[in-house]
Amino acid sequence: MPTVIQPFGIYEYRKRQAAESATLDALKVGRMKRFSYRIRSALAFAIIALTIAFLFTGNGASGQSTPDSPKPQTSPSPQPSTSPSEILEDVDVVRVESNLVVVPVSVTDAFGQPVQGLIAKDFRLLEEGREQEITQIGDPEQVPLEIAVLLDVSGSVDARFSFEQQAASRFLKQVLKSGDRATVFAIDKTSRHELPLDTAENAAAKIMAIGPAKGPTAFYDTLVEAVKYLALNTPERHRRVVVVISDGEDNFSDKVKKSIGATREAQDAVTPQTKIIVYNKILSEVQREVQKAEVTFYSINPSGEALRLNIISKRAQDGMEQLASATGGTSFVPEKEENFEAVFRQIAAELRSQYLLQYYSTNESPNGKYLRLSVSVPARQQLKVRSRQGYYAKRK
Repeated sequence: MPTVIQPFGIYEYRKRQAAESATLDALKVGRMKRFSYRIRSALAFAIIALTIAFLFTGNGASGQSTPDSPKPQTSPSPQPSTSPSEILEDVDVVRVESNLVVVPVSVTDAFGQPVQGLIAKDFRLLEEGREQEITQIGDPEQVPLEIAVLLDVSGSVDARFSFEQQAASRFLKQVLKSGDRATVFAIDKTSRHELPLDTAENAAAKIMAIGPAKGPTAFYDTLVEAVKYLALNTPERHRRVVVVISDGEDNFSDKVKKSIGATREAQDAVTPQTKIIVYNKILSEVQREVQKAEVTFYSINPSGEALRLNIISKRAQDGMEQLASATGGTSFVPEKEENFEAVFRQIAAELRSQYLLQYYSTNESPNGKYLRLSVSVPARQQLKVRSRQGYYAKRK
């Protein structure tokens, strides 16, 4: 009987192969621990089955040698890119994109100053009445800002126009960092997009170059165009902010003209009750667009306290306050020109000190379903907490 000669180094190779296989298994187990129980269980069986099949196939192929002519051992050929570990990475990305919710929260004291130093356990966050586990709080300095400045150029705010321009320009230079961007819109008889997303310097220069107008106001059309622009042109995880300098009055947006007429005479002929119904409906539709874009709304009304004497002006200001409350922003009515600077400083301070609460939603509502949110600091009820009142589910 011929003597069987074992190829040199086969035992060393198999020992290395076993060690590498054990290391791969350990890495797989470590990756799997990061997922929820449901995903972990399903993938565990799949990976075990693939591993067993791979080992049996590999051992069978390497062990087929004849006594007379032993076959040389070769290094395993590279495997396709769809390895179990890469499958895990793909699932991880889908999970984050689908379920991670980020809620910007502003916390201020009785004097309106930002409160810092709070940690995750200080907050209580409810989604549809169910408490959520806050996984971490993001650093606002690490999350870029995408700001749209809407400057009203209509005749109703002409008195303080120059001062508004200067204050808005200084605000952008103060609040925007190198990774942040700003876009500029003019609120006129039609929406005017004056500047795409750009640097603080360019946005500030564009604001100063805009001239006042004397025509009617398409406030809602401009706001909707601005939030849709931000939604389409900025990353989802960036913070989207709209800062409006306007009295909020609208008499020329498409929805207004279709509902109560495009001329002053036609609008004056409509009863006050009908106007209330129409404007409330329009405001509700606009609010939906702002919330869908996940924008925080701030407004600065240059009319001063005199607006309370006018029913139309008061209704417009109430509408801006509603938008701010729904999105976690604030609506300001500075009494004097010199107060504009203080208002812009307050907005800048809020944006730079926000708490970015992050959690994984377990809600399985269909895409487009509005989910209500509530954020509080139970142990310090004297603090004022502002956050968006809800968001629209995005299932992928």
